[in-house]
Amino acid sequence: MQRPEQERWALLGLWLIPALWAVNFIVARWAPGVVAPYALALGRWAIAGVLLGAVARQELWAQRRAILAVWHQYVVLGFCGMLVCGAWVYLGARTTGAMNISLIYAASPVLIALGAVLWLGERFRWTQVAGVVVALAGVVHVVVQGQWLALGQVQWVVGDAWIVAAMVAWAAYALLQKLWPSPLGSTARLAAICAGGVLTLIPCAVWEAQLPETPAWSWAATGLVVAAALFPGLAAYWIYGAAQKVLGASRVAVTLYLGPLYAALAAWGVLGEPLGVHHLVGAALILPGVYWVSRR
Repeated sequence: MQRPEQERWALLGLWLIPALWAVNFIVARWAPGVVAPYALALGRWAIAGVLLGAVARQELWAQRRAILAVWHQYVVLGFCGMLVCGAWVYLGARTTGAMNISLIYAASPVLIALGAVLWLGERFRWTQVAGVVVALAGVVHVVVQGQWLALGQVQWVVGDAWIVAAMVAWAAYALLQKLWPSPLGSTARLAAICAGGVLTLIPCAVWEAQLPETPAWSWAATGLVVAAALFPGLAAYWIYGAAQKVLGASRVAVTLYLGPLYAALAAWGVLGEPLGVHHLVGAALILPGVYWVSRR
């Protein structure tokens, strides 16, 4: 596939990624009392890793020495992308509200963009800076429901600390993938990262299983794990990694701006939560911002 065609598909992926991630909001809402956070994250990435590994088994075997030579990179990426951005988000959602989570995650693309400029040498033009500002304004408008004075009323709780850690870890995950180039294709690389994430999640899940408040396993828990594995896990991360190789870390990071908007649509369509005018105004700001940041 030639470069222009690759870019077209990668830009299409920018709009699909947050839609897949929105499934995670639904799973997180249904998970308490059904499946524990570390068990959910472990099942999610174990299933995704097995499927990816089956698809890329020949490449993984051919590159086994290259993988073992930098095994620590896959463990670090797995810790950031699968443990912190997986289980810790589920932990944080127990005690913090959707407004706090959305506000905190809105800073993640800014960290990624700044890191890409400072450490990866990527270019960031003034039109892209303007796109970041406009899109961020749209995100804030959505999460405060058009009530900008509500920003001063945000209450920080223990869950906010989990989400802050996840936000920083996601920025690190995106930047480290560019900092550590790999001979592996997108599928094989994500399979290797899943393996690293599973290694870090296993001891946490074992510890969690001993806690008295941990719910027993059920078919409902299995359904949530499979949904989290296939949509916000397997599909979203694979498309994110593939798009980042073509477009760069800072341009793909803007997909996080669409997260609150897509989450609002998912909450309205699946969970029956109201869709307000502030969502429409936010969309009118977010969508042009995404275009300015992602244009060539």
